Amino acid sequence: MSIRSNPNLKKSESTKSLSSPSFWTSFVQTLKDIFGDKGILLMLIIAPIIYGFFYPWPYSTEVVNHVPVGIIDYDNSNLSRTLARYSSSSPYLDTERFVNEQAAKEAMWSNQIAGYMVIPSGLEAQVLSGQQAYVSILGNGGYFILNKNVQLGFSQAVGTVSAGIKVKKAVATGAYAPTAAQSTQAIPLRIIPLYNQTEGYGAYVVPAVSVIILQQTLLMATAMLIGTWYEQRRHATSIRGWLGRIGALSTLSFIVGCFYYGWAFELHHYPRGQNMLGTLLFLALFCPTVATLGCVLGLWFRQRERSMQILIFVSLPIFFLSGYPWPADQLPQILQVIRWIVPTTPAINTSVQLNQMGASVSQVAIGFYVLAGLWLFYFALLLLLRKRIPQRQSAYSA
Repeated sequence: MSIRSNPNLKKSESTKSLSSPSFWTSFVQTLKDIFGDKGILLMLIIAPIIYGFFYPWPYSTEVVNHVPVGIIDYDNSNLSRTLARYSSSSPYLDTERFVNEQAAKEAMWSNQIAGYMVIPSGLEAQVLSGQQAYVSILGNGGYFILNKNVQLGFSQAVGTVSAGIKVKKAVATGAYAPTAAQSTQAIPLRIIPLYNQTEGYGAYVVPAVSVIILQQTLLMATAMLIGTWYEQRRHATSIRGWLGRIGALSTLSFIVGCFYYGWAFELHHYPRGQNMLGTLLFLALFCPTVATLGCVLGLWFRQRERSMQILIFVSLPIFFLSGYPWPADQLPQILQVIRWIVPTTPAINTSVQLNQMGASVSQVAIGFYVLAGLWLFYFALLLLLRKRIPQRQSAYSA
C-alpha cells in the first residue's frame, strides 16, 4: 500500500503559511523593515531622542526673573524713592527710570521693557494725610508670562512699603512694634506649590509635550511604514500579523518612552518617578494604542508621504484638545466630544499624574480604561479596513 502526497494540499498549506504569518514572524520582519528604512528609523527613534535633548533646553532657567521694567516718579519724595528701591531689589524685576509715561510706552513698544509703574505726584502727601492713594502698574498683556512677573514684582514691592507705613502709623499711636507688625496681616498666607515646587514653566509643559512627541513620531513612522508596504503590495496580512507589527512598533516606542521618563526628565531636573511602575504600565498600554491608530491611518492614507503632510500639522491642535494647556470644560461642546478619539486626551493627564504627582494606578484607572477602549476601537477599524482595501484593489485591477 503506497501513500501519495497531495501536491494541492502542500500548495494550499504553503500559501496559507505565506498569507498568515505568525506573530513573531511579523514582529521580526517589522523590525527588519524599520531598521532598513532610514526615514522611518529617523522618525521613530532618532527624532524623539533629539527632541528629548533640545526641546527642554529653552526652558532651562525654569522661572522668568529680572524682567526689564520702567519706573516713572512724578512725586520725587522719600516714599516714592522707597518704592523704587524696593522694586529694584525684587528678583523679578530690572528697573529703569523714565522721565514720563510716554517715554516708557515707547520703550515697551520697542520691547525694551515689559511694563512700568507710575508713581503719581502728591503720593506722599496723600499717604501722610490719610487720604486714599494709589500707584499704577501697567504691563504688556500680550505676553502673559512677562506680564505676570511685572505685576508680581511691583505688587510685592508696593505691598511691603504699604505694610511698613501701617506699622509706623500704629507705633506712632502707641502700639507695640511687633504687635503692630503682626496686625498688618491678621491671617498670614503661606503658599506651598505641590509637584512643581520651583513653579518652573519647563517642569510644567515638557512632561505633557513629551507625550505628544511620542504619539506624533510613532503615528507618522507607523503610517509611513504601512504606506510603504501598501505601495509595495505587502500590507495585507492576518490578524496575528497585524498584532506582530503593532507589537514591534510598540516595543521601540516603549524604549524611547523609557528614555524620556528615565533619563531626559532626570537630565533637566523635572519632577519624576513618583510612580515608576504605574508609568511603565501606562507606556505599555499607550504605545500599542498609538501604533494601532498609526496602522489605521497608514491604510487610510495608502501613501508614504501623506502621513507626514497631514499629521505634522495636527500636533498643536491635539495638544490644546488634551485639556492640559486650557481647561477642557471651557472648550466648545463639539471639541469636548472630538477630543476623546485622540490618545493624548487621556494619556497626558494620566502620565503627569503618575510620574510627576505620584498617583496610584487605581486613582487614574479611568485613563487606562479610555486607552484600552481606544485600542479596541482602533483595532476594529484596522480589521474593517483590512477587509475592504483588497476589494478596492481587485476592483481597480479589473
